Amino acid sequence: MPSAELETLLDRLRHAARTGRGLNAVRPETAAHLLGHDALTLCLATPRGHLELLWSDDAADRLGPTLDDLQYTLGEGPTLDTMRTGRTITEPDLRNTPVDRWPQFLPAAVRTPARAVLAVPLRLGVVPAGVLTAYRIRPGPPTAQQAEATERFARVALSLLLHTSPARLLTGEHGAGLALHRAEVHQATGVLAVQLRIALDQALLRLRAHAYSQDRALLDVARDVIAHRLHLDNGSS
Repeated sequence: MPSAELETLLDRLRHAARTGRGLNAVRPETAAHLLGHDALTLCLATPRGHLELLWSDDAADRLGPTLDDLQYTLGEGPTLDTMRTGRTITEPDLRNTPVDRWPQFLPAAVRTPARAVLAVPLRLGVVPAGVLTAYRIRPGPPTAQQAEATERFARVALSLLLHTSPARLLTGEHGAGLALHRAEVHQATGVLAVQLRIALDQALLRLRAHAYSQDRALLDVARDVIAHRLHLDNGSS
């Protein structure tokens, strides 16, 4: 991990926070590489206690978004546990993690290239603000240097979020560089809630259940609902 390059990265993010820019100041792949990981995701806590993916690697295999979507769909995993507990979670080998820890997430995760994960909480005192999650395709715990650098990056990322207005975080306006990864899921949830005359929370559960039962990506299901290619009724899974 080149320390000079890492310090340059952190200085760039601090400057981005001061000038009101977003995490577009650095590409996730660049940050992941400097920190010794293969993918990074940054999720923001919503007022309702959910996590919204705002920033992630966009490489061809989309490892970070894929694993975040799995956790969102299944309702379990290291990022969610870190959010709930406020503690850093390290899993050196997902293939050797006891399956009863995340009985639905682990079988799905091992079908991806990911082997190791490090999830770091972003907190304001006792208030959860989000989670930074790092993934590696090689097994093994992070080195002390990697863990420390990832914690430092998480603190700078939180500082950047605090300097960005909520409206800009959610819309990506004026160069904030952040946008809701699952905006189409929320749109489809609204469509389904109207169609079935059910609450939004129930509509989201229907979408997630259908995606899980059909072994499909949640975003793909949402897009089909929005485009009226998929019609779920009250008896649909």
